[in-house]
Amino acid sequence: MRDLGAGFRYLLAGQRWVARHGKQYGFGLLPGLITLVLYAAALVALALWGEDFVTWATPFADDWSSPWAGLFRGFLTAVLFALGLLLSVLTFTAVTLLIGQPFYENLSEKVDRDVSPDGTAPESGLPLLRELWISARDSLRILLRALVWGVSLFALGFVPVAGQTVVPVIGFFVTGFFLTEELTAVALQRRRVEVRERLGLLRSRKTLVWGFGTPLAVAFLVPFVAVFLMPGAVAGATLMARDLLGEETAGDTAEDSGDAEDAEDEDTPA
Repeated sequence: MRDLGAGFRYLLAGQRWVARHGKQYGFGLLPGLITLVLYAAALVALALWGEDFVTWATPFADDWSSPWAGLFRGFLTAVLFALGLLLSVLTFTAVTLLIGQPFYENLSEKVDRDVSPDGTAPESGLPLLRELWISARDSLRILLRALVWGVSLFALGFVPVAGQTVVPVIGFFVTGFFLTEELTAVALQRRRVEVRERLGLLRSRKTLVWGFGTPLAVAFLVPFVAVFLMPGAVAGATLMARDLLGEETAGDTAEDSGDAEDAEDEDTPA
């Protein structure tokens, strides 16, 4: 339970960090705004032409008697739009991080320098194009895992009672885990931590990950909110990545966690 609270404090600490560094916050908003416009356009197109697509994809229902064809195609249209919304939530962070790779790399490095006792930050030493390729490749791997979970939970959502109570709760925890993986990847990739090792680190501290990612997953249900929280989420994930790797953190983040008297307890929970 202590890790659960620590994860949430890292989320708050990241938001406070960007609030104190307005320039970094401003630059960090740009990728999220670009992604929001792209996703909004895609969802509007799905809403406008989704029914036409379903009609085209189900010619076998043309000869069905009324009202069965309409009900069947209406159900499929609703499912198609729901899947679009689910995919937008699951992929929004990955796409935003990919678009904003240079912005978020710079932000993450500044957080590392700010809280590092010696004022330095790890650097990958890789060219930008190579970093973009690694980020895209790893994001695709994580997305495939997330899609398996997403489709499974969507199907379980039709189970009476449990599908409307237990499954949504599990969904938030699963989404929070994958959100945290994508966000911590910004700092961990600079440290040359491969995706399998990253997943192992996160699984070893699940309650810490859930404390950070689950509230964020709830907030990210509203993409417009996600845009404004993204820079702070990257900052908080950088702080948490240091914790996962056992790196020493200066007392600056103890103030963010609300306990300047005991930085060790607040910022690097055991």
